[in-house]
Amino acid sequence: MINLLGTAALWSGLAASLLAALTWPCERTRTLAARGTTATLGAALLAFLLLETALVTHDFAVEFVARHGGRHVPLYYTITSLWSALEGSLVLWLLILTAVTAAVARARDPLQPVAMTVVMLVCAAFFALTALVADPFVLAGPVPADGPGPNPLLRGHPLMGVHPPLLYLGFAALMAPFAYGVACLVTGDTAVARIRTWTLAAWIPLTAGIVLGAWWSYGVLGWGGYWEWDPVENASLMPWLLATALLHATRTRSLSTWTTPLAVGTFLLVLLGTFLTRSGAVASVHSFTRSQAGPALLALLTVALVGAGGLLAWRGREPQVAARQDPLIRLGCALLTVLAGTVLLGTLFPAISGLLGGEQVSVGPPYYDGTVVPGLLALVVLMGAGTRRPSHDLILPAGAGAATIACLGFTGRHSLMALITFGVAAFALAAIARRLLGPARERLDGKRVGGLLAHTGVALAAVAIAASTAYAEESQGRIQQGHSLQAGGYSVRLDGIERQRSADAMTATARVSVIAEGRIVDVMRPSLAFYPSWGGAPVARPAVRSGPAGDLYLSVTEIDQAGDMVMLRVAVNPLMGMLWASGGLIALGGVLALRGGRVRARADKVPAA
Repeated sequence: MINLLGTAALWSGLAASLLAALTWPCERTRTLAARGTTATLGAALLAFLLLETALVTHDFAVEFVARHGGRHVPLYYTITSLWSALEGSLVLWLLILTAVTAAVARARDPLQPVAMTVVMLVCAAFFALTALVADPFVLAGPVPADGPGPNPLLRGHPLMGVHPPLLYLGFAALMAPFAYGVACLVTGDTAVARIRTWTLAAWIPLTAGIVLGAWWSYGVLGWGGYWEWDPVENASLMPWLLATALLHATRTRSLSTWTTPLAVGTFLLVLLGTFLTRSGAVASVHSFTRSQAGPALLALLTVALVGAGGLLAWRGREPQVAARQDPLIRLGCALLTVLAGTVLLGTLFPAISGLLGGEQVSVGPPYYDGTVVPGLLALVVLMGAGTRRPSHDLILPAGAGAATIACLGFTGRHSLMALITFGVAAFALAAIARRLLGPARERLDGKRVGGLLAHTGVALAAVAIAASTAYAEESQGRIQQGHSLQAGGYSVRLDGIERQRSADAMTATARVSVIAEGRIVDVMRPSLAFYPSWGGAPVARPAVRSGPAGDLYLSVTEIDQAGDMVMLRVAVNPLMGMLWASGGLIALGGVLALRGGRVRARADKVPAA
């Protein structure tokens, strides 16, 4: 019964979204269009609830549950297993997409009919994709008594319930600026305020999702890092870079030459990322397997690219009146756009080289470290320079940056890139502090304070990334019980190995004593789990001891069959707590800017007495 209702919900959503797309342009049928929009949300919600019900009740007659559910899986990870695989993730995507659509429908402005037509067509495309090639409600063949559960990597960390929904919310909300950008191209009117509000509303969860995803990778994958320039990681970074450029391009209420292309391009990158993660076109630990959804997503991306590109080319022939903007803002927008393009080239190059030459050429961290990282440092410089009021106010921040480089340079051995990063960050932080505490502080509203807070978070993140990259200490070796490894002032001693068997896994845990200054300060338990239902490949469960100065990170990569020896990796990673806190600060700045912008918009509507 669930399978029939679920499939019917998907087809009903497709019908309702097409109806709404056809009726939004006509004023006489707006009421019908609004009802169709509500019905679309209802259909997506029904499909989501039905699939969750099938998972929670272990209805293995549904093929998705048979492949990704399991009686032994805890309830929390049973619920989150809905978005652990392609078909279920599209259902969550539909729910969030239609919720954003319902929010856009509440707006009342001249461009709403065209914008709503665009968003309803996007919803129709994803309903059709899910119903035709990725229906999670298909019946299983022989009904199994139990299932293997979700991928082991996706049921070992509570962020599984937070990170993907936040990313999806950010991606889906970027559909609104895209729709208003298309509406601007079609009508020739402007909607800068709408574009900025929706971009900021999308940028906040996207920022939080990226930071939490890095934290999740750090705590689960066992290699001790948090960003590997993986294609799926890049798929979230590229729209974030363009959305950041769009936020700065829309600081004025007049339409600049940047606004519409960025609004359109940002969502096109979202569609590209959706294709990359769900087609098998790129190799990634984060991506879904190759599926029939790949060609359909590529077709959707092609239609959107050709349509939006045609509109941009058509409007590009008309004379443009560019808004007056700060040259530094224009430079920042250009730099962010170039960085997004650089990441895009590195992400697609292996696939393109494979198509052209038959052999994929890998693009790894050295490419990004040599191209993207210097550009990001230049952005931090622009952040500091952009706070000038007037330009001579930068003398003190520039002195702070130079003094930081000089002091650190004379106090020890530092990598050149780390020194430059610390100096640039000191310059930006000093400039921001002068802006917040200087004589012009009374002119700061919530919107500007939020922006400065986000810039502060970016500068602190640069410091934390440079420190954790340049000054991390690591030791790895095969040790027996009673033996030790040293790293960063710690001595870690293997005291024993504990084995435990559960319904679906066998876990071997190393009991490790952490010794500092001659005494035991902690006992940590990194482990290695084996899941026979998933091929028996080992899954590392690192142990992390966090402190103000950094983390002690332990992971087991191999355990001897005899049971008295392990391959242990010990790393001391500086300023990791600052990195996660700076991510929260960036998102909080976005929240303050969004709230301040809304207050200012309401104030602008109050008539003068």
